[in-house]
This record gives sequence, C-alpha cells and structure tokens, in this order.
Amino acid sequence: MNTKISMQLLSGNEAMALGAYHAGVQVAAAYPGTPSTEILENLSRFKDIYAEWSTNEKVAMEVALGAAYTGARAMVSMKHVGLNVASDPFMAASITGVVGGLVVVTADDPQIHSSQNEQDNRHYARLAKVPMLEPTDSQDAYDIMGFAFDISEQFDTPVLVRTTTRISHSKSAVEVSRHRVVKNPQPAFYCNVPKYVMLPVNALPRHALVEKRMLRLAEYTEISPLNQIMWGKRETGIVTSGVAYQYAREVFPEASFLKLGMTWPLPEKMIKEFAGQVDRLIVIEELDPFLQDNIKSMGIEVTGKEYIPLVGELNARIVAESCAAAGLLPESEKEEAIPSAGGLPRRPPLLCPGCPHTGIYFVLNSIGQRSRLVEHKNNGPQEPKLIITGDIGCYTLGAYPPLNVLDTTACMGAGIGQALGMEKAGVKSRIVAVIGDSTFLHSGITGLVNAVYNSGHITILILDNRTTAMTGHQEHPGTGVSAQGEQTFAVDIEALVRGIGVKDVKVINAFDIKALRAGVRDSLERPEVSVIIVRGSCAMLVRKRAHPRTVDIEKCDRCGVCLRLGCPAIQTENGRVFIEPTLCAGDICTVCEQLCPEKAIHAEGSVKS
Repeated sequence: MNTKISMQLLSGNEAMALGAYHAGVQVAAAYPGTPSTEILENLSRFKDIYAEWSTNEKVAMEVALGAAYTGARAMVSMKHVGLNVASDPFMAASITGVVGGLVVVTADDPQIHSSQNEQDNRHYARLAKVPMLEPTDSQDAYDIMGFAFDISEQFDTPVLVRTTTRISHSKSAVEVSRHRVVKNPQPAFYCNVPKYVMLPVNALPRHALVEKRMLRLAEYTEISPLNQIMWGKRETGIVTSGVAYQYAREVFPEASFLKLGMTWPLPEKMIKEFAGQVDRLIVIEELDPFLQDNIKSMGIEVTGKEYIPLVGELNARIVAESCAAAGLLPESEKEEAIPSAGGLPRRPPLLCPGCPHTGIYFVLNSIGQRSRLVEHKNNGPQEPKLIITGDIGCYTLGAYPPLNVLDTTACMGAGIGQALGMEKAGVKSRIVAVIGDSTFLHSGITGLVNAVYNSGHITILILDNRTTAMTGHQEHPGTGVSAQGEQTFAVDIEALVRGIGVKDVKVINAFDIKALRAGVRDSLERPEVSVIIVRGSCAMLVRKRAHPRTVDIEKCDRCGVCLRLGCPAIQTENGRVFIEPTLCAGDICTVCEQLCPEKAIHAEGSVKS
C-alpha cells in the first residue's frame, strides 16, 4: 500500500499521540499533568480508539496493563511525579510482562516549570528492568512510538518512553509517513496463571525471565537504529540523548556524536567502539549523571557532570559556558552560543481574577491572622493560630503574598494525611487541610477515610471548581464528562464524603464571604473530622461576564482590604486603588465588593449610596 507522506508542524506531545495512533494503539489512559497532558488530549480526538482520563496515574497504569493482557496495544502517559503514583502496577507490569504492546510515557520537568521536584525518571527504567527510549525532537517522538510498541511485544515487556518539557512542548517539522495499522483488531484474554497471578511460586520464575529478557535487550540495543554514531572531528566525542543532543550539536557542530535513542539498556559495545576512536569522551545530559555513571561502570573514562550542572534544564548557553570553563571549548566559540533573552519582565504566578479560591483563602488568612504571622516572621519561629496543609493544584498559589495561607505542599493528596499527623502529634493550633476536587478524587479519598477511622479532629476544605484547572481544564470523575466528550456518571462528592462517615459536611458558595467565614469558624470548633465543600466554577470556564466592578474614589479611604485578595484586577496607581475592567470577573465574583468596609466598590455604571 502506498502511504501518503505529509509534513506537519507538531509539538512532541502531538507527535507522540499521532505516532501511537498510527502504531495501532487501541486503549489510552492518563491523568493530566504538565508537561504530559496534551498526549491524551490529542489521542482522545480519535474516535476509533478508547481514551480516558483516569482517576489517578495508578489506575491509568492498571487500565492500560489490563488492555495489554488482552493483546491490545495500550499506552499510558503522565508527568514524572505521576510515575511515583503508578510505580506499583508499573513494577508489576515488568514482572508479568504483556501480550499487546504497553508503552508508558513519563514527561520529566527539568527546571521545575510546573512541578514540586525535578526528579530524573531514567532511574525507573533501571529499577524496573525495562527498556527506555528518548526522543530528541518531534520527528523522533513520532517515529519512536512504532519502535516502542514493537519492542514491547517482541520482548514481552512494558517500554518506558521518557520525554522532557522542552521536547513535549516545542514544535518542529514532522514527516508523517505512516498510516494506522491495528495489529490485533480482536483482543481476547487467555488464562495463564503462571504469567499473570503473582503468587510467590509464580513471581520467582518470572523474575528469572526478566533477567533473561534484559540480556536479550542488551543484544538488541547494539543493533537498534535508535542509537546512531555520527562521525565528525575525533578530538571530541559526545554521548548524549533527548533535548540535550540539540544543545550539544549547537555548541559542538564539528564533534563526533553518539546519539542514544534507546537509553536503557545501554549499547556497551557501541559505546566502547565510539570511545576508542575519539581523543576525549564527554556526556552531555540533563539532571542526574545517568548516562555518565553507567558508562563509567563499563570501565570507560568519561566526564560531564563535573562541569555541566546537575540542577535545572540545560540550554546552548549553559552547555557552552560550562564546557568553556572546563577547557573543552575555546572562549571564541562560547560567544557564538545562543544569547540569553535578558530584560524580559517576570510575571509571578497568581490566582486568576474571579478565582473561586480567593474568597476562602481570604477567610483563612483573616481567621488565622496569617498576615500578622508573616509580618513578624523575622522574630523567630512562631506557631500559627491556624495551620493550613496544602496540596497540588491552582490553589497552591495561595502560598504567595498577600494571601499567605499554605504551610505545606508535598504531593497529590498529602495534605489530609499531614493534617492528621500534626493533630496526632499534639500541636495546639487548629488544622485545616485544603484539597481540590480533582485531587481529592485522585488521592484524597483514602486520606479522608484514614482521618475518619482514626478519629481525627481536623477540618478539610474541598475546593470544588468542577474541573482539573491547573493543567488546562480537563474532565474528571466529578464532572460527568469523559475525555472523549461523552456524558457519563458524575461522582457526587458530598454523598461520597458522607458515605465515608463524615457527619459535619457543608457545601458553601465559593463567592459568599459571610457564609464561608461562618462555616469555617463552626467547623473549627467541632471535635471531629469536618468537611467543607467550597463550590464555585473556575473563572476561566465562565464565558459570560457582566458588570465589572469599579472603585468610587470619593468613598475609598485606601484601607487596603481589597488588595489583600491578591486579585490581579485590583491595582494601584499613584496611591489610588482601581479595578481594571478588562480583567474583572464582574457578577460571577463580587468578593471585593463584599469586603470593602466603605462600600466603595460597586458594579460599573451603578451608584451606591
């Protein structure tokens, strides 16, 4: 069959989605997380496959693994910390193996653009004893998916595809030269207890098979077209992979390169051959010295992380400066590296105008006297009147001034457990845990069950804005809409919380300051687990806006109460407070109007007496 070739401008995520589709993926599952989100979003547009937003990454991995057991090609995608959540079934998938191809995409986030750490997930491939592939651009991202599914089926293993923020989000030209081919259009499950049921009697022989599989994979990687030697001048040989390859090529255009597209297991013979034909061998890689340490263990002399940073993402300038400082690059060549974009204004992260989290955070700030605590932070450690444990989501931005309302943020769902731990440790302060609706369904439910079971005395705020907002407004089990836009069952969070055993459950309008203040005060006094569902639509999903607020200059006494909201629409100029009408959410919010002690804020065009 003749395949029509087309050129498309695609991001790495778009390219991986299209590559997986053409490779015949039949089931795709994910939980949204930057920088991986767009993979599932793009796959969900193809109606001849099944694509879902799973409750969390662990569930997504299990769904994909179940599909792979039937012979279907399956894919699961997540950000780097999502693989921590999914690690239990991921490790199980390695030892059971698969039937249909199972591809696991992990999108790492060097520089921590939108994460709580910058862990290097290449270590998961070594830990799980599975092959790992890494694209260097969008073309690679498209092509690599076919290899990944084929390797998975050939070697009876899940395959880890590791990308990073720059690969995921950067766009480049892709030659699309394949069409969709479904290898197994009629999946079926066949019983095989020794393979699928990991009792100790079965797991031990399966482990032996995994070790044999690694030996076969080590032979394969030596001949894989994913690994390429590109000869140039042989004074310097560079081993690299991923986006670091692009930076290295810019800085060392005439050097010899070993570009690794399959980075676990490593092609030891190829690396030794390459190293033996260059005067000096260096590794250019982001984050941990994963390649460097493993090459050193082969007895090969190599450098890299001695001068290239361990922290943050790389770029051409950092590579050039680091290598010049190490004497590997003349100063004249360093200056030819891409210049930095200096002088650009920095924009701090903020809650949006009309955000439903603003009102409850203002209430927590005032009840807990948080502003006073911040003002006296230089006087030594102080125990706050109200401890507020946070979670992962838009609401994490409440940690910034002027709201100053979060004391902890660790990982998805941790806030509830941390709150209970503090209470059981015997702290004197009252404790509030804050969690979003999507995060609650992701990993907060078990924390709440634990708090009820162990007779906790904490207040839990579920900030229900009816979406997974921080990653771009994806659906979740509480919205009643699937990833492919179909109406489905919506989980009733209030009924769920009551079913767990919480007796004090309140549902409060996120924009009603008086009700929020009364509800929080009441719950804090109760000697039990208390849950407040603070409900209000995400401002970015409200399309109809009317009557932006304005400030009556004659009534405004510049008390600054409205400024404590941190709303971007409320600004000052020459000591005067004003509200930018193009930013104001208008009637959907009115929080500033409710708080103004002088009644100086009202709808534009109306007059307040």
